[in-house]
Amino acid sequence: MMNFFGKKKKEVNTTVSSTSSSKPSDAQTTIVKLRESIANQDKREEHIEKKINGMLVEAKGKMAKGDKKGALYAMKRKKLYEQEQAKIQNVRFTLETQVINLESAQQNAQTYQALKQGNTAMKGIRDEVGIDQVDDVMDEIKEEMEMAQEINDAIAQPVDPLMTDEDELLEELNMLETADLEAELLKPPPTNVQAMPAVPSSKLPALAKKEEDDLRALEAELAGL
Repeated sequence: MMNFFGKKKKEVNTTVSSTSSSKPSDAQTTIVKLRESIANQDKREEHIEKKINGMLVEAKGKMAKGDKKGALYAMKRKKLYEQEQAKIQNVRFTLETQVINLESAQQNAQTYQALKQGNTAMKGIRDEVGIDQVDDVMDEIKEEMEMAQEINDAIAQPVDPLMTDEDELLEELNMLETADLEAELLKPPPTNVQAMPAVPSSKLPALAKKEEDDLRALEAELAGL
């Protein structure tokens, strides 16, 4: 039963597709035939126009010869041709209207098919790239980025075999500095200390001369009073 229904459904789809694809061809064929009919109507109208002009010339000739009956008959025929010409023009207008409407319908059908195919393509893309698939891909990208960062951090780590012994080395260095300081403090004071120069008891010559000049200036000032 499942195979039967599946086959039936496939045959229906094929028929619809064939019909849809044949419609534009049928429409185009009809448009070509309509344009051929319009061309034939143009030729016929041109032929009728010549007949009308001929009847007019004939009527004028009959009148010039005094044959009024013959001239009247020519004018009647001319009138019939003019009526036929009007019919041709109406037919051609109808044919042209059909061509325009059919071309418009054909364009609408093609547009519909294009829109339908576009919608089907969009549905197919949405089925292939759904929100769940996008979320999974984004999660995978984040995991890969985190893994790459961990690898970069691991590669950037310094390689120093004595890094774990730095605390012990610093402690040993501090002990050496302390030992050097204690040894410096325990050294005996030096014995060859030079004596400081004695402070002179007398005043410097320049200072004594200045004091003497100040006293003389003071005495001169008091004498003037």
